[in-house]
Amino acid sequence: MKLEMKDSPGQLVSVIQPISEIGGNILSVIHERDPAVRSDVLDVQILCEIPEGSLEPLLARFKQIGVNVLRIGEERLLVRRSVILIGHLIHTDITDTIDTIDSTGFAEVHALSMIMPAINEPSSTKMTIKSDSLANVNRALDILRDVARQKEFLIIEPLEDV
Repeated sequence: MKLEMKDSPGQLVSVIQPISEIGGNILSVIHERDPAVRSDVLDVQILCEIPEGSLEPLLARFKQIGVNVLRIGEERLLVRRSVILIGHLIHTDITDTIDTIDSTGFAEVHALSMIMPAINEPSSTKMTIKSDSLANVNRALDILRDVARQKEFLIIEPLEDV
C-alpha cells in the first residue's frame, strides 16, 4: 500500500496499529522524508500480509483516522538477488541488458545504482533482480550471466546470503 498521511509524531503508529489489530503481518515500511521539501503530508509505503476479507475494514479504519490510500497492489515479486556488474555498461546499452531480464515475464530489474568514473573507463552498477521464487531469480541470473559473457562484463554475485 502507498499511503499519504499527516507528517506529525505518532502518525506512523496510527497506521501500523490497525494492520496489527486485524491480524496483519508487516513485512516492510518505507518512510522517507526529503529535508529539502517542506510539506505537512508524508508518503509511506507498507508491504504487509493481511487475512482474507480484512481489506475493506482496514480501508475504512484508515479513512476514519484521516489516512489517504494512494495505491493498493499485490506484491508478487518478493525474492531479490543483487549483483555487481563491471564493464562498459553504457557503451553496450544497459537498457538492452535490463530489457532482457524484464522481458522474461518471470523476473524484473528492481533497482539499479551506477558509478561512471570517466567516459572511457569501465563503469559499475549494483543491479537487483526480483521475482516470485528463488528458482525464477536463478533463471534470470543465468540469463544475466549469458549477457555478461556476450558484453564482456565482470559479474560479482550474489551480494545477499543465500
